[in-house]
Amino acid sequence: MDNRRNMFFYYHKDGETDNKVETLLKLAIENGFNIVENHKDANIIVSIGGDGAFLQAVRKTGFRQDCLYTGITREGQSGLYCDFNIDNFDQMLHSLQHDELEVRRFPIIKVQVNDGNSFNCLNEVTIRSTIVKTIVIDVEIDGTHFETFRGDGLIVATPTGSTGYTKSANGAVIDPLTACFQISEVASLNNNQYRTLGSSFILNKNRHLKLKVLQEGNDYPIISLDNEAHPIRQIDNIQVTMDDSVIKTVKLKNNSYWDRVKRTFL
Repeated sequence: MDNRRNMFFYYHKDGETDNKVETLLKLAIENGFNIVENHKDANIIVSIGGDGAFLQAVRKTGFRQDCLYTGITREGQSGLYCDFNIDNFDQMLHSLQHDELEVRRFPIIKVQVNDGNSFNCLNEVTIRSTIVKTIVIDVEIDGTHFETFRGDGLIVATPTGSTGYTKSANGAVIDPLTACFQISEVASLNNNQYRTLGSSFILNKNRHLKLKVLQEGNDYPIISLDNEAHPIRQIDNIQVTMDDSVIKTVKLKNNSYWDRVKRTFL
């Protein structure tokens, strides 16, 4: 890690956090790291504030493929993306300097909205109804119609996103070493007239998923990318794919993804 010395901090500024960060900056400088003001100049991007802050840091800095991301939690917080706590920052610096760490590679999904702009997601993309009426979505896999969904919405999640909203919708928790994405239903309508699969299903990274919103009185659903709503008034279709792009994060040795899942949920 000797060639990685430029460090950028991403966090929401407030009095208490500012004071903590000042201490972290001094420690980093004392250990030979350079603090940069622009994330484009960094090769290590540090988020402070748990998984939500980590997701925002990755999104706001452009899902960079050429740097390492690392997450730091505040006191009393835990997170599946964050290996370090604000009170053991010196341990993180020591790990970076002496290679006492491993690099995780988390797959991301690419989302194209209305056949236009494309966006990356590290956690999930969701499409949901905004009124008291079911949303109707044709689900296509590799250009072939699979089902017509009626319900509150659909979630398309990465393996790491499987521990979030997808898990609350009874989806499976997936090993991030498995390059795939998972589709889960939110309150589907199933009766003698309407029928969906009724369970989550997983697609290989080489599959192409298309969700076509049928204009049946619910013309203005909401789409969220990771933890941010996307400002598109009318959504006609969403296409989801996955390639070899990954987010590289640092982890302590002997602290696997499944160790973190166990601590978080069991």
